[in-house]
Amino acid sequence: MRINDSKDITVRMARWSATHPWRAIVGWSLFVAVCLGVGLSVGTNQAAGRDFWIGEAGRAESIATQGDVMRPPVEKILISATGDGGWNAAEADRAAADVARRMSALPEVAAVAEPVRSADGSAVMVAVTMAGDVAQAKQHITPLLEQTAAAQAAHRGVAIKQTGEVSISKGVNDQLGSDLARAEAFTLPVTLLILFMVFGTLLAAGVPVLLALSSIAAAVGLYGLASYVFPDAGGAVVSVILMLGMAVGVDYSLFYLKRAREERERAGGRISHAAAVELAAVTSGRAIVVSGFAVIVSLVGLYLAHDVIFSSIATGSIIVVAVAMASSLTVLPALLAKLGHRVDGRRAVPHSPSTPADGVEMTAGRRARWWPALLRPAMRHPVATLLAGTAVMITLAIPALSMKLNVEGRETFPKSIPAVDAYDRLIAAFPAEGVAHMVAVRADGAGPGEIDAALRRLAAAAERDPLFTGTAVTRISTDGRIGVLDLAIAHPASSEQAEQSLRRLRTDLVPSTVGGIAGAAYAVSGEPARGLDYSAHQASRLPWVVGFVLLATFVMMTAAFGSIVIGLLGVLLNLLSAAAAWGALVIVFQGTWAEDILGFTSTGFIGSRIPLMVFAILFGLSMDYQIFVLSRIREGVKRGLPTRQAVFEGITGSASVVTSAAVVMVSVFVSFMLINRIEMKQVGLGLAVAVLLDAVIVRIMILPAALTLLGRASWWPARPAELAQPGAQAVS
Repeated sequence: MRINDSKDITVRMARWSATHPWRAIVGWSLFVAVCLGVGLSVGTNQAAGRDFWIGEAGRAESIATQGDVMRPPVEKILISATGDGGWNAAEADRAAADVARRMSALPEVAAVAEPVRSADGSAVMVAVTMAGDVAQAKQHITPLLEQTAAAQAAHRGVAIKQTGEVSISKGVNDQLGSDLARAEAFTLPVTLLILFMVFGTLLAAGVPVLLALSSIAAAVGLYGLASYVFPDAGGAVVSVILMLGMAVGVDYSLFYLKRAREERERAGGRISHAAAVELAAVTSGRAIVVSGFAVIVSLVGLYLAHDVIFSSIATGSIIVVAVAMASSLTVLPALLAKLGHRVDGRRAVPHSPSTPADGVEMTAGRRARWWPALLRPAMRHPVATLLAGTAVMITLAIPALSMKLNVEGRETFPKSIPAVDAYDRLIAAFPAEGVAHMVAVRADGAGPGEIDAALRRLAAAAERDPLFTGTAVTRISTDGRIGVLDLAIAHPASSEQAEQSLRRLRTDLVPSTVGGIAGAAYAVSGEPARGLDYSAHQASRLPWVVGFVLLATFVMMTAAFGSIVIGLLGVLLNLLSAAAAWGALVIVFQGTWAEDILGFTSTGFIGSRIPLMVFAILFGLSMDYQIFVLSRIREGVKRGLPTRQAVFEGITGSASVVTSAAVVMVSVFVSFMLINRIEMKQVGLGLAVAVLLDAVIVRIMILPAALTLLGRASWWPARPAELAQPGAQAVS
C-alpha cells in the first residue's frame, strides 16, 4: 500500500526511513555521536558577569568593574564549637593559624586576613581572598575546600566550616547534579512502566525512551555549540533540557508508534509495517511537525525577556524539541519498520459499531468504556459543562493575583549544602559578614579625595540608621575617579528590612552625599538590589513575552487548522491553563501548609523567573495535546462527519494515547519536585498541575463542550463541506 502524497515531507521522510532502515538508524547514531563529541570538544561558553547586569544594580557593577574595584571573591572559614563539646579557645586559635598557613600556601589564594573573633568570643573567622574574579575562582575552589577538610581532620576539638559565594555556588551545583540523577532514576522506570502498560511489550516501551535519551544527548552537544552565540547561564538550563527532552521526546514517539499500530490493527494486519508507518506519517507525522513548531515558537518568546538566563533556557529547549521532532520523523519510522511484529503487541479484535446514549455513533478504533461516559456531560449539556470547567480553572487562577516575586538567594538554598549551613552559622556569629549593599560612583572631574570623602559621609549617615550594621568598606580606583562603598545589613536579602534599606539608600542617603559631586554617576547594587531590579525587569518584560506567545499561538493554530475560531479557542484554553498553574504555585509555595508534604521551606514568594518559564513552556506543551486531539477531530470532519460526532470520535479515539502521554509528562515534571532547589520544585509543580488540568478539565470538559456549542462555526472561515474529502480513507 502506498500513499500518493509525494509533496508531504513527513511522508517522504517516513517512506525513505522505512525502506532504508539501517541507513536511517546508522545515520541517526552518527548524528548523535557527532553532536555529543563536538559539543564536548568545544565545551560550553559560559556567560560573563556583565551578561547578568540588569537595571540600576547592573549599572553599579559596570561602574565598579571599570574601576577594578569590585569586591574580590572571599571565602570565610568559620571555627566554632563542635556539637558535642564545649568551646576550646586555645584549640580554635591553633586551628585558625593552621587554616591561615594552609591557605597561604595555595596559588589560588591572593591573601589571608588575620583571624577575627566574634563579639561574644564563641567563634573565629579567617577570611581568604581568592585570586582572579568570581568566574576564575569558581574553577579553583576545590583546593580550598580540600584544605578546610584537612584542617578539620587535624583539629577535631572544633568545627571548621567554609562558606562564601564561590563555595556556595559549587555546593548548589553539586547537589543539583545529584538531585537530577535521582530524578532520572525515578523518571525512567516510571516512564517505561507507563509505556509498557500502553503497548504491552517491553521493546515497544523502550523505543520512545531510547529516542528521548538520544535526542537529549544530541541536544546537549548542540547546545555547547549554540552557547557561543547565546552564552550559557548555567544553573537550571541543563535541567530544563532534560525535562523537556524526556517529555516531548517520549510523547512524539508515543503518538507516532501508537498511530502506526492502529493502522496495522485497522487493516487486520494485512498491510506491511512500512505501509503503516506511511499512514501514520500522514496524520501523526504532520501533527508532530505542527506541534513541534508550536512549542518552538512559544519558546522563542523567552528571548524577548532580554535576559541571559531565559536566552539560555530558550536556546537549549528549542534545540532539544527540534532534535526530538527530527528523531520521531526519521529514525523512529526506521525502527518500526525494522522491528516489525516485535513492537505490535496484542492485535485488536474487530468490533461492531456502538451507539452511546447521546446518539453519537462510535465507529472506529478501540474506546475505553469510561471515555464515552466522561464525555457524556459535554455532549448532552455543553453549556453547563463549559461553565463548570471554566469556573474551576478561574477559581484556581484567582490566587495568582496575589503572587509575590523575588530572586532565589543564599537564604533560600537547601540547608543540607555544607557551605549554606556554614553561611547561616557565620551570620549568627558575625552579622556584618552577611548581606551588603554596594554603592558605586564615578566622577571623571572629581578632585583628589572628593569621592572618598563623599563615601565616608555616606558611611557615617548609614551608621546612624538602624537598618544598617555600621560596618562599611571603601575601595577607590587608582586614578581616584571611581569609588565603591559596601554597607552591611543584618537582614536576609529578600526581607522587607533589606528592601527598606535599599530604598533609603537610593532615594535619600546616596543622593544627599555622593550625589553632591559635580557630574557624578552613581548606582546601588548588592544582593537585595539585584533581586529587586531583576523582579522589576521581569515584570516589565512579561507583557511582551505573553503578547508574542499569544499571537504566535493564534497564528500557528489558525494556519494549522484553517480556522480563526480554533486559533482563538486554542489561545483562550492555554491562557486558562497557564493562569491556573500560576495560581497553584501561589497556593502551594507562598504558604507553609505544603512544606512537610513536598519537602521545602517556604520563602513566601515565587522565583522571579518561574512565571515566564512556566508560561512559555506550558503554552508549547499544551499545544501538543490540543493539536493531536484537534487533528483527530478535523480528520472526522474531513470524512464528512458532523462536528459533534467528529468531536466525540476524535477525543475518544485519541484518549488512550494522549492520556498516556500526559501521564508520562506529569511523571517527568513530578520528578523535578524531588530536587531540593525550590525553584525546580516550583517549575515541576506548575507544569505538572497545568498538564493535569489540561488533560482533565480542558480536554474532557471545556474543549468538547465549546466545539459542540460552536458546531459548524468551529471551522470558520472554512466550512465543513469544504474540508470534507469524499471517498477519503477513514483514518480516525
